[in-house]
Amino acid sequence: MKNIDSNTHVSGTSVYLDDVPVINGTLFGAAYGSPVAHGAIRELILEDALQMPGVVRIFTAADIPGQNEIGGVIKDEPLLADHHVHFCGMPVAFVVAHTREAARAAVKKIRVKIDPLPVITDPREAQAKGELIIPPRTFTLGDIDNAWRQCTHFFEGSVDINGQEHLYIETQGAYVIPQENNSLRIYSSTQGPAAVQRAVTSVLGQPMHRFEVIVTRLGGGFGGKEDQANTWAALCSLAAWLLKRPVKYALHRMEDMAMTGKRHPYAADFKIGLDDDYKIIAYEASFFQNAGAAADLSTAVLARTLFHCTNSYFIPHVKATGWSCRTNLPPNTAFRGFGGPQGMFVIEAAIAKAAQGLQVDASIIQKKNLIQTGQEFPYGQIAKSEALTCWEKAVTLYNADDLHKAVNSFNAANKLYKKGLAFMPICFGISFTNTMMNNARSLVHVYSDGSVGITTGAVEMGQGVNTKILQVATQTFAIAPERIKLNHTSTYTIANTSPSAASATADLNGKATLMACTAILERLKRVAAEGLQTTPEDISIVNEQVLVKGSPSSWDWQQLINTAFRQRVSLSEHAHYKTPEIHFDDVKEKGHPFAYHVYGTAILEVTVDCLRGTYTIDTVQVVHDFGNSMNTDIDRGQIEGGIVQGIGWMTMEEVVYDRDGRLRSNALSTYKVPDIYSVPKTIAIDALQTNDDNLAIFRSKAVGEPPLMYGIGAWFALSNAIRAFHPNADIPFSTPMTPEKVLMALYSKTNQETNQHEETVSHLGINL
Repeated sequence: MKNIDSNTHVSGTSVYLDDVPVINGTLFGAAYGSPVAHGAIRELILEDALQMPGVVRIFTAADIPGQNEIGGVIKDEPLLADHHVHFCGMPVAFVVAHTREAARAAVKKIRVKIDPLPVITDPREAQAKGELIIPPRTFTLGDIDNAWRQCTHFFEGSVDINGQEHLYIETQGAYVIPQENNSLRIYSSTQGPAAVQRAVTSVLGQPMHRFEVIVTRLGGGFGGKEDQANTWAALCSLAAWLLKRPVKYALHRMEDMAMTGKRHPYAADFKIGLDDDYKIIAYEASFFQNAGAAADLSTAVLARTLFHCTNSYFIPHVKATGWSCRTNLPPNTAFRGFGGPQGMFVIEAAIAKAAQGLQVDASIIQKKNLIQTGQEFPYGQIAKSEALTCWEKAVTLYNADDLHKAVNSFNAANKLYKKGLAFMPICFGISFTNTMMNNARSLVHVYSDGSVGITTGAVEMGQGVNTKILQVATQTFAIAPERIKLNHTSTYTIANTSPSAASATADLNGKATLMACTAILERLKRVAAEGLQTTPEDISIVNEQVLVKGSPSSWDWQQLINTAFRQRVSLSEHAHYKTPEIHFDDVKEKGHPFAYHVYGTAILEVTVDCLRGTYTIDTVQVVHDFGNSMNTDIDRGQIEGGIVQGIGWMTMEEVVYDRDGRLRSNALSTYKVPDIYSVPKTIAIDALQTNDDNLAIFRSKAVGEPPLMYGIGAWFALSNAIRAFHPNADIPFSTPMTPEKVLMALYSKTNQETNQHEETVSHLGINL
């Protein structure tokens, strides 16, 4: 089925936050963010700003009627700075004016006197000083202390993983309209309507039922609007509540970049031990997560890092420890993969280090250690693995041996251009790591004219979830898609929603929709059986025709609905689904936290210009574990987008803060994302279709997050290309692999061989 949003997108009629009609009397907001990263507020000077034309009021922490607190997991995040500021851009005041321009002009007139305090931007420094969000967590398997005796080869290293800006097309924002009986209607660009509802409840000190949060769709989220949308909705709600006027605030792009958190940067240390057969016997890793100034979702992100610390490999002896470190940066937050990619990069770095030391291709170590069905992950779940199947199919389908030979031949024939090849297997668990969140509801109405309306907790943000939910209803009822409409998400119709995240949205909300449709269908079958003088078991519906024992009857869908309506049979159902089987013990750090895993293997090829340090990503060839895809077009689109976003994170998207905690990569002139010219020349995707039972909707495995991890292979392919030019190059495990880093590695002066490389290009007059 074609994506049902295609027509409205290309015709410009899709409704986003800025498309909600602004009613008469609406005011506009703008936040004043702290100019320093850490300090004590001595004086906030608002007089000049209050005198600006059009200004209605400026709100501070003193105006909050409830709690000055929006932290969802840990209560450590003020809405507005009160006595201290903890990061550059932390909201200190909220200006409300008659126009957006007036509000922004007034913000520039606000002054604040802050006594500076020490600024921490490095998670290692934070950990050393005891600045932690929570105590460290450790996952173990086997006997790590004694396992090293079984190893004949040992390798250690350190890793520095940069963050990533979400850069959704639609920036953060909210529009709040007062309603009767002291209630608010909140239009929010959020992945988590219930999270917004809870944040506003906290700030205003009112019960949740006073606040309806509505989301039609988002112009992108990638995790950045899972919890961080709360701030802007709460600010607008505070102003609307106290002024009894509608208030809107949509952030400017540079405001959004400066005031919101990113993908978590990590520092990490690893130690890996192998035997003579290249089997990994022991692996130990320490992860230092840069959480930023408040918890946000950092604790859950850290957990997923630990869950994915061994990627798609079985290692019998593991110890992985994670520290969530508090720094003076904006609170970092969810981003596609949710900590998993960081954990996976570290194990891939460890394997690359071992391969370099053993002078073998990393793919040899990778393949030998792929996890197999029945083996155990470090967190206790037993694998049902497609890892080796994906790998072997990729090797065969894409002629991996020929690829290796072609790359070697190219490198032998070219001095200033070198190619690199890398394999990137993935294994990604599907479910929220907080077991409580793995539930969803769906409200289905069949109207008396035979049309169907569906409301779920799913938020459509470009991933095609509405289309998949419509497919569930279409298939269950056996009616035309045109009869079905997906409604916006509202906390008044679907309460207590989990956010649209964790690649679980289609599974959870699709399963709830299936349950609701099935319940209605069973009632309809009883109506048909009575009218057609048979049993419900004999009734089926195909293409809107009622069948009895497989043969057409005189009834169609419309007659069936009319009859049920006249007989006062309920044509509505509100179903609740919770993922079965999953559980996790946070004390033992063991359990079965994931409904299933998604596997896959990518082969990536790159070409490096060894004179300039520039490069191209030539091909990404993938075998991906689809399960039994219910919409291959949408799934392939998600895979392609995920790959490119992952490559961007690994190669060019460099988030830069200075030592004072100020964001320097604060605009699209200084923060680079993949454009059409940096997309791989070829992306080939082969579906590993399996019909095995799993807990995915219609056995169609999730595709939102897993494909991003294929992009990690780009870093290692570039590293291999650099070593083809300079075999002993100094290549720190630091992301992203920007052209500047490539150039430095190509000519790193670590040994005598460097002189040979200098001679290679000396005829060009280049001074190295």
